[in-house]
Amino acid sequence: MVSLKVNGLSVEANATPDTPLLWVLRDHLGLTGTKFGCGIGQCGACTVHLDGNPVRSCVLPISAVKGEITTIEAVGETAAGKRVQAAWLSLEVVQCGYCQSGQIMSAAALIAGNPRPNDKDIDAAMSGNLCRCCTYPRIRAAIKAA
Repeated sequence: MVSLKVNGLSVEANATPDTPLLWVLRDHLGLTGTKFGCGIGQCGACTVHLDGNPVRSCVLPISAVKGEITTIEAVGETAAGKRVQAAWLSLEVVQCGYCQSGQIMSAAALIAGNPRPNDKDIDAAMSGNLCRCCTYPRIRAAIKAA
């Protein structure tokens, strides 16, 4: 049994210490907004925040989680997350939507630390977040709008 703080709540999950955080979130806690993409931390679909920093939950064992986890289900309760989600809707960023929770989580972490990022900042923060629909221009515009 492991204890975690997820989206402001203390929770417990019956999982082994080497279980990736992604599977604890999805299978044990029912938080299915965080998506499985590649399983090797390269696509960004599984991005969540650990103490406000974006991390790839598919490669992060729960034994390494020290701090508070925020998922897509709760990022809209933060100032940066709220701004990013509003911009995403306003600019109609989403096409298929599969990668968007990871995209939003990375963008919200960027905006929280840098409310006026330039293109270089956006490229660095969003590197490794893949979108098969190639909505990258709309993602960049939404980040700037946020």
